Amino acid sequence: MKSFLFTIMQLTSEKRRTMSTSVFSCFVTLLVFGFSSLASAKTHHLHWEVSYMFASPDCQEKLVMAINGQFPGPTIHAKDGDTVVVELKNSLPTEGVVIHWHGIKQIGTPWADGTALISQCPIKPDETFVYKFQADKAGTYFYHGHYGMQRAAGLYGLLIVDVKEGEKEKFKYDGEINMLLSDWYHQDIYTQMVGLSSKPFRWIGEPQSLLINGVGQFNCSLATNQGINKCNMENMQCAPMVFRVLPNKTYRLRIISTTSLSSLNLAIGNHKMTIVEADGNYVDPFTVDDMDIYSGDSYSALITTDQHVSSNHWISVGVRGRQPKTPPALAILSYLNNSQAQLELPKATPPTTPLWNDYTHSKSFSYKILAAKGNPKPPKKADRLIQLLNTQNRIDGFIKWSLNNVSMVLPSTPYLGSLRYSLKGAFDQKKPRDRFGANYNVMKPPINPNTTTGSNLYEIKLNSTVDIILQNANALAENVSEIHPWHLHGHDFWVLGYGEGLFRKKDVSRFNVENAPLRNTVVIFPYGWTAIRFVADNPGVWAFHCHIEPHLHMGMGVVLAEGIELVKEIPKDAISCGKTANMLMNQHG
Repeated sequence: MKSFLFTIMQLTSEKRRTMSTSVFSCFVTLLVFGFSSLASAKTHHLHWEVSYMFASPDCQEKLVMAINGQFPGPTIHAKDGDTVVVELKNSLPTEGVVIHWHGIKQIGTPWADGTALISQCPIKPDETFVYKFQADKAGTYFYHGHYGMQRAAGLYGLLIVDVKEGEKEKFKYDGEINMLLSDWYHQDIYTQMVGLSSKPFRWIGEPQSLLINGVGQFNCSLATNQGINKCNMENMQCAPMVFRVLPNKTYRLRIISTTSLSSLNLAIGNHKMTIVEADGNYVDPFTVDDMDIYSGDSYSALITTDQHVSSNHWISVGVRGRQPKTPPALAILSYLNNSQAQLELPKATPPTTPLWNDYTHSKSFSYKILAAKGNPKPPKKADRLIQLLNTQNRIDGFIKWSLNNVSMVLPSTPYLGSLRYSLKGAFDQKKPRDRFGANYNVMKPPINPNTTTGSNLYEIKLNSTVDIILQNANALAENVSEIHPWHLHGHDFWVLGYGEGLFRKKDVSRFNVENAPLRNTVVIFPYGWTAIRFVADNPGVWAFHCHIEPHLHMGMGVVLAEGIELVKEIPKDAISCGKTANMLMNQHG
């Protein structure tokens, strides 16, 4: 701090001789503001241990991945500008682990992004890795495993970043409610992964239940009119999640989806929701009866508790985009606000989830998400256009997902290390294509279903503006095109627009460059396209992939590298595997 003050004194002494009084005053004000922000920022030290434990999230016992014996993992609370330090010990018996901080840009710390074999090596059993990063913007975020399919095993939790001390949100509220939504399989993730990589292909099927803050009910319903068995309320493991509120207040709901497969819809009986934030960015407020939320999405919604002072209301979460073989999850919004009071289940029928394939309803919600006034606008034009055709393909009879007919396979050496130190032979050097065939029929299965594997590494010029068109298409089976939520690491992007069928050059004229929302996750609807724009201004190597666990496992992703030469010295324990391990050994040999 003393050195910072000394620097201010030096700078002000030099600048005072060359500036007018008014300009000098502004200069000093900016310096003091920067100093005060630095002084108010805090460092949060967390000691975490990842291990297996037995738990019954939906009344059926199985192994889950837990942090410090908690499932879901501990919630991180920080303020904008704070530093978060997590000492993560891997106590899993036989496998590596990493954690990705979903929505945190990792400016200056790309090795802390937590993407196995992209930004770092998996942390070995009984070893500890220190994640240190800055919470760079207020918003609703979360963290999760990013190695194999560990997110589906329960390795996730909330990361809430509040505005700086002394600052205020753009909207007012009296309290907060956090809702972490997930889907839950009884089958372990290793059986799932082997099935996805088998010939013949063994699909994992639909989840057995949906969870709200790690709580759900399998093969029974809290409501009496759901057509299945009523839950045994004497079993506390099946007790509903209850959110207690006071009447005539405004509550901020922080809603996050960390599902492995399912797209979801959320509704609260007799309460409308006003959407005010998406992925850590303010949006132009709009009010809905229900909302769709895809894997990787996060939102803030405001509700007003304007119902009877002693009433209870169902919160219903159902499946969208797939035939709903998984029953809805139910929780309770209770006005009683007395944890000791006898809880009565709502007498009304829970809100009904829209039909699973009512994409008009889904699109209506997505199209309403626009930037709030004052948000940064996208650059007027891009320096590069990349079109990514999402297809389902085969390699020697194995089913894969591909981009521009290449299914991503990660190397044994993290890209960040191999690119930063120019290691030869560390990964497939073949450059992926920026385009696919202009005459490809996205409405039909591929004529030639065969594909190949590759690194899918795109090298992007630093500070350039890039447009990416995510193009959906028919899968291998006739009349099947799936929802794909795509997540970009290390950046926010502007959502320029959506369209039906095959993207054409003329569609550029439809791009929204006036109030395009900033996001880090966006959906592609069946048989459609989504256009995004971002500025490649964050040196590092960043994953860009479908956030559905089975799809990423089967190759549905790419990697973007930018400004690697500007990355500072990478911590050795982040890259001590593969060819970088050999390099480090030779340096100390």
